[in-house]
Amino acid sequence: MGRKILVTGFQPFGGESMNPAWEAVRRLPDTIGDAAVTKVEIPVVFGKGPEAVERAIDEVSPDLVLCVGQAGGRAKLTPEFVGINYADARIPDNDGNQPVAERIVEGGPDAYFATLPVKAMVQAMNEAGVPAEVSYTAGTYVCNDVMYSLLHALATRHPGVRGDFLHVPYATEQATHLPSATPSMSIDDMARGIAVALEAALANERDVDVATGSTH
Repeated sequence: MGRKILVTGFQPFGGESMNPAWEAVRRLPDTIGDAAVTKVEIPVVFGKGPEAVERAIDEVSPDLVLCVGQAGGRAKLTPEFVGINYADARIPDNDGNQPVAERIVEGGPDAYFATLPVKAMVQAMNEAGVPAEVSYTAGTYVCNDVMYSLLHALATRHPGVRGDFLHVPYATEQATHLPSATPSMSIDDMARGIAVALEAALANERDVDVATGSTH
């Protein structure tokens, strides 16, 4: 039996009528390499986003998990290298929550490194003609809440499952009402890039051999 990939994308937020993260995720093929792809839309809500990801992990039992979110203002697809145990919301989430300077998991490590091969993923996307670069901050909003919570869940409850978070730019359609210099990308290019990144993740182990969340 082939491997399984879980990919999640967020609902719209911040007054937008669409979220390119989910639009790109739902355009992914149902099979990438030898892996079946399950796509799940999750809420832009602290706590509830991570809970939706964990429910999906329990249902799917994937080998790889990639959560996708929008980072308006970025020009490239950006796999995240690290998630931090810190929530600090610039704007309220979709349920009106706005945590300030809070830990995501009390007693959890300060940070987790991605367990997918972010550099190999970036190289593959760029070689396929989709602009990509490694990001070293997932922010402090719901995207980082989901990334840190995902990696914490994988480290503590799902040994052997690898995961990461990837940010996409604004979609071309969104740029029509944004300032003229705002970067954007077509949703088709985003979906193609994510598919290529997942192929690279299936083919490669993580970039760094670090004991995340523990000391030796």
